[in-house]
Amino acid sequence: MTTSETPFTQKLEITTSRQMLPWLVEQKLSIALTTYQIGKLYFIGLKPDNALSVFERSFNRCMGLCSTPNSLYMSSQYQIWRFENVFEAGQQQDGFDRLYVPQVGYTTGDLDIHDMAVDSIGQLVFINTLFSCLAELSETHSFKPLWHPTFISKLAAEDRCHLNGLAMRDGQPAYVTAVGQSDVADGWREHRTDGGIVIDVNSKEIVCSELSMPHSPRWYNGKLWLLNSGTGDFGFVNLETGYFEPVCFCPGYMRGLSFHGDFALIGLSKPRHNKTFSGLTLDANLKSRHAEARCGVQIIDLRTGDVVHWLRMEGIIEELYDVVALPNVRRPMALGFKTDEIRRMLSIEF
Repeated sequence: MTTSETPFTQKLEITTSRQMLPWLVEQKLSIALTTYQIGKLYFIGLKPDNALSVFERSFNRCMGLCSTPNSLYMSSQYQIWRFENVFEAGQQQDGFDRLYVPQVGYTTGDLDIHDMAVDSIGQLVFINTLFSCLAELSETHSFKPLWHPTFISKLAAEDRCHLNGLAMRDGQPAYVTAVGQSDVADGWREHRTDGGIVIDVNSKEIVCSELSMPHSPRWYNGKLWLLNSGTGDFGFVNLETGYFEPVCFCPGYMRGLSFHGDFALIGLSKPRHNKTFSGLTLDANLKSRHAEARCGVQIIDLRTGDVVHWLRMEGIIEELYDVVALPNVRRPMALGFKTDEIRRMLSIEF
């Protein structure tokens, strides 16, 4: 177990399954997490003695994450940040082998940005949830719209359908998820239990429906995976039948999905006790299993559907948004803006 203090004096306690840390060693893997609840970017890695390493930085309402071999993108309350690793291959400092520096920041305004990804030509694309569209960065404006569902009649700052998830395929946006097909301000809330949909970006056709608050669609190993968050089921969409096929149940409200080899990494949250999260099938599914919702990460073996490892976060954090696997990284860290370190971080491009 590892414990860290926060400015709110309440502790964060992290526990893991017995084989979680040896699995990270074996897989040569670390994990990045965001929680907008307290505005933290976390890195989960390994110390030189293979003990758990937890590194955190503070950013207002950080949510979407995506990575490339040397970069990390993160959305925050009104900005998108691109972090660059400044360590050379084999370089280390105090046991850390990756140092992410916030190199470029784009001011977007509060667009409620959810999923993000880098396309085949290196451009960042993201889900602009407030305006119900897929967008890219603009050098002169808040964003440049790329695509929106056919049932959205106007780009307006109204979060009409709660567009939230993005799946890339062959380096291009391929599928998105939305909580409902509403075309009125905040209308998605009436469709939380069974109005969720998956849309094919190219054809604009709905390829799967009757989902409950779907999140985090991902194309991996020839399948379209997603989190049916309102029920607690992780699975994939059968694109021939249009049905969602559950693989396993996860004890929490799922957001954030990443893959590594034969494994899926899934973020779990404790549902908030408000109207948005009340009355979901997830509650009944937890009750029938005599379980309580957890906050943390579940590791699923895709070959069996079993939960083989887990990381649990308790204390001040109850919600996560995104989870990204960082292969070939043992112990990452990042610079933020609340300490003086960033003033002294100087590097030269030759």
